[in-house]
Amino acid sequence: MTSTYADQDQFDLHPALDSRLLRDVIHPSRDLWTPRELRDLTSFVASELTTGLLQILDYSTERRWWARLGLTEGVELWLLSWLPGQSTEPHDHGGSAGSFTVLKGAVREDYRYPAGPIRSAVRATGDALGFGSGRAHQVLNTFDVPAATVHAYSPPLVPTREYASLLDIPDSIPPLPAQRLPLAELRRRADLEGP
Repeated sequence: MTSTYADQDQFDLHPALDSRLLRDVIHPSRDLWTPRELRDLTSFVASELTTGLLQILDYSTERRWWARLGLTEGVELWLLSWLPGQSTEPHDHGGSAGSFTVLKGAVREDYRYPAGPIRSAVRATGDALGFGSGRAHQVLNTFDVPAATVHAYSPPLVPTREYASLLDIPDSIPPLPAQRLPLAELRRRADLEGP
């Protein structure tokens, strides 16, 4: 997916959301985003681009569904759907900061900081949170209705580490090697991976 505008060498945007508004918000020149900036981004996208997101949104009974909404050298933006019973494995984000905002429905998030207790929170429509790299979590749709969430990570496309359980989180979550990759390489990797 590429932008239809002349500046497509700076970022990719989903064709259905490729607008001046999103291009102005995604800031392709920004190297790294803080958890607060990521939370503001996912919250803005979920609230201001709702119609476009709902037109893209799909659900799959075979596996969780996702679509990449945007990609720069500093940030990746995703739309994910969750049918009842769908979930991630417990995982960390390999040193990336992250965020998600609930677009529709509700999800449960079980999360843990190293050496801390496992906590759970219900995230309902409109809820947004940002988190740093030292946090592991699992997102689950434990409810009777489908849900959708908007996610962002910085730096982009750093591999996640999965765990058998949140109890298996080590005492510290070391960052995986994060390297600033050119957009062409990020595009190639993004087409092979999901969030």
